[in-house]
Amino acid sequence: MYIAYASSGSGGLGGSWMSLIMIAVIFVALYFFTIRPQSKRDKELKNFRNALKPGDEVVTIGGIYGKVVRITEDRVVIAVGSEKVKLEMAKSAISSFADPGNAAPASAKTREAEEPEKEAKPSPKSIKKLGAARKETEAAVEEAEKTVAEALDEAAEKTE
Repeated sequence: MYIAYASSGSGGLGGSWMSLIMIAVIFVALYFFTIRPQSKRDKELKNFRNALKPGDEVVTIGGIYGKVVRITEDRVVIAVGSEKVKLEMAKSAISSFADPGNAAPASAKTREAEEPEKEAKPSPKSIKKLGAARKETEAAVEEAEKTVAEALDEAAEKTE
């Protein structure tokens, strides 16, 4: 009975160490999957906001599109709409650049990629160039055929 008690005591101590190791593994995984990527995004957003300059077209967190007119340490003035109404807001309210090329939804981009490219109609000038190039190529081929025929005739005479 004494042996059974001793073995259960050492098993309990090993179990507590395993629990601590599992908790540590969970915290490490939490750091790498949530905390680290979020801090990386925050750093990129901070660098983006610090790199703003007048003339940049931006989108606010609320979805307002405008052009940056003036920047101070913590505020941005943007011109909005056709009447160029000026709005002053916190720098933290700017979410991204307003790039029309990147604003298209992904589904529209994939549809465009799947469509076959349309063939461009050749202009009369390019048709003339192609015709001249074709004639030059045909002349070069005829000359090469004559040269090859002559070489074959000479080789045939030498073997006879």
